[in-house]
Amino acid sequence: MPNPTIAPYGSWRSPITAELVSAAGVRLSSVSADGGDVYWIEGRPLEAGRNVLVRRKPDGSPGGSPDRSNEDVTPEGFNVRTTVHEYGGGAYVVHEGNVYFSNFEDQRIYRQSQGGAPEPVTPAPDAGSSMRFADGRVTADGKAMYCVRETHPADGGEAVNEIVRVDLNRSGNRLGEQTRVATGRDFYAAPRLSPDERRLSWLTWDHPNMPWDTSFLVVADLDEHGGAGNVRIAAGRDGVSIYQPEWGPDGRLYFVSDESGWWNLYTIGDDGEAMALAPMEAEFGHPMWGLGSATYGFLPDGRLLVTWSKDAIAGMGIVDPTRTGVTPLDIPFTSLGASYGNLAVFDGAGGPTVACLAASSNASSAVVTISIPDGRSPDIRSGVLKRGGDVSVDPGYLSAAEPISFPVGEGQTSHALWYPPKSRDFDGSPHEKPPLIVMSHGGPTSQTDGALSMGVQFWTSRGIGIVDVNYRGSSGYGRAYRDALRGAWGLADAEDCIAAARYLADRGLVDPGRMAIRGGSAGGYTTLVALTFHDVFAAGASYYGIADLSALAEETHKFESRYLDGLVAPYPEGKDVYDARSAIKHVDGLSSPLILFQGLDDKVVPPDQARMMADALREKGVPFALMEFEGEQHGFRKAENAVRSLEAELYFYSRVLGFEPADEIRPVLIEGL
Repeated sequence: MPNPTIAPYGSWRSPITAELVSAAGVRLSSVSADGGDVYWIEGRPLEAGRNVLVRRKPDGSPGGSPDRSNEDVTPEGFNVRTTVHEYGGGAYVVHEGNVYFSNFEDQRIYRQSQGGAPEPVTPAPDAGSSMRFADGRVTADGKAMYCVRETHPADGGEAVNEIVRVDLNRSGNRLGEQTRVATGRDFYAAPRLSPDERRLSWLTWDHPNMPWDTSFLVVADLDEHGGAGNVRIAAGRDGVSIYQPEWGPDGRLYFVSDESGWWNLYTIGDDGEAMALAPMEAEFGHPMWGLGSATYGFLPDGRLLVTWSKDAIAGMGIVDPTRTGVTPLDIPFTSLGASYGNLAVFDGAGGPTVACLAASSNASSAVVTISIPDGRSPDIRSGVLKRGGDVSVDPGYLSAAEPISFPVGEGQTSHALWYPPKSRDFDGSPHEKPPLIVMSHGGPTSQTDGALSMGVQFWTSRGIGIVDVNYRGSSGYGRAYRDALRGAWGLADAEDCIAAARYLADRGLVDPGRMAIRGGSAGGYTTLVALTFHDVFAAGASYYGIADLSALAEETHKFESRYLDGLVAPYPEGKDVYDARSAIKHVDGLSSPLILFQGLDDKVVPPDQARMMADALREKGVPFALMEFEGEQHGFRKAENAVRSLEAELYFYSRVLGFEPADEIRPVLIEGL
């Protein structure tokens, strides 16, 4: 192989194009199993972002070749996506070959048998109103489903969340009839039936809490008609988060709680008290942005297959419910699932098997199967059922994540992943340092890990360094780290992003004069704050970021309408704090060029936020670009928009940071430059 060509950072030609990033952007989620069949959802940018339910029938191997026997379940014209809480999750459930799913366009529940066409179960909503359904479980006889229902009234008032029983019996005239099971609280999730179907458990919480702040595990007795009585709290208290309740084959109730300061696995003992089964300084749960997620399941012999995250690295193991502790398994993955991902445990052809989402530093997210050791199969084997974008890139273009930690605040530590520029064809001059892009994830309770991301490699393969920051408030580092952002959003997150950039600049790894920051949603807010209140970054890119905290508190949807009470201050009493931390209120501090990306159908961060920011930048004379996309919501799902926004961002940085990209890019109108 010839020696690399010396070329300016940012100008390297790369095979990782924006089109390839979009092709690799098939969103995989919601893994489940029915018998030996494995199901998952694919969000396809090339089909206008449509979510398609896919089934893999067993082929006698733990994985087999990709797509060997994968088949689309939902036909064209259907989009398996619920908008409960706006973020959805738990959009389908399979019972004995019958699929029940929420369809995005009308949010009705449909039933589809194998080989059949979808048929509506719930009635069409009244004019001006809507009903949304999610996170369902079907009774053993297939005659009913318990699920979350979210009703949006025609008068535009606040949505009502409940748990309902939906009749699935085709005989008679009761199909789709709904009976309230639990109502009166602000939010509900995870209705789960006991094995004998005499009890139902669920999660509930109220404003101003988010489910990762305070939530309660509730149990009720079911009567012969499926109604709930003797409702009682089984676990939870103020300041404790409960996640993923499940009934075990032994009739016990299992769940994840952060009572210890970490999301750990518990069960309810015979004395009614909660018992920790695998106490660890690791996270067995995720912030419940999406419904229906899972981090553990039950093996055929009653043991539990569990997963966790510690220091941004995933683990998997076996828990015996009769004793305390976990037996780790050696798996070839560093990332397992996400808030929208989950796992399914079933008895496969080669023995106990788990199907889940997995990734590693050199392999992007995929639906995989992993065989679990037992008497029949003593070794772990894994296979890929579907990779999120069947793209292949020479490892010579891939930059590996390097974990870094650095001091912040008063004796605190923050964390990030550093990706240096990498190309087999190019190298930078020893007289030049590379530009840096600081990535600020959304949430802000989310977490970034070291799984292969073509969105990161797009930049590093062109000679631009990336640091992906798990700032204070991120999940994966325990309750105390997550709570460190309470009351400090707009302060601690921005401080940590700046500290990460300075940490790399001080070590001579990047050019301190060519550092940019980018982020989406909450990460977009951090981007705007860092540019407005600090003089560190030369440029920024905000994807549907929050410019005005007060406007967000007043306009956003129910699920997040009180989120800022904990992150910032109670509203409206704390409006002065909101104004003090809103970029739109302090545009005099802005001097660095900024590009704004916004979906016009976004109900989480309405388009007016980006437009207000653009107007302020125009008035102040700061160079900026505003790109709006029709038909996009909170996150871009269409391939053409994902490609255009990524190329536009590269073009913007090239003009501001001073390099000439090798790509042929359609220019972007940058006002004031």
